[in-house]
Amino acid sequence: MSKICFICGKKPVAGRTIVRRGLAKKKGGVGQKITGINPRRFLPNLKNVKAIIDGTPKRIRVCVKCLKAGKVKKAL
Repeated sequence: MSKICFICGKKPVAGRTIVRRGLAKKKGGVGQKITGINPRRFLPNLKNVKAIIDGTPKRIRVCVKCLKAGKVKKAL
């Protein structure tokens, strides 16, 4: 099961973490220097939900934003 929302199609997004060293200029230092850049992923907040899809109950992965918006009809 992939990390994609069944309703809106939200999926992981690529980004970076930046590691800095040194004291900031406004705090009396010589400035911060970038010492490393690492790739990272921003993952959507997905939950497994039992919902009614085409009249039958099914387990799907849905992001919390869709759940709060009421785009999913939950099965009992």
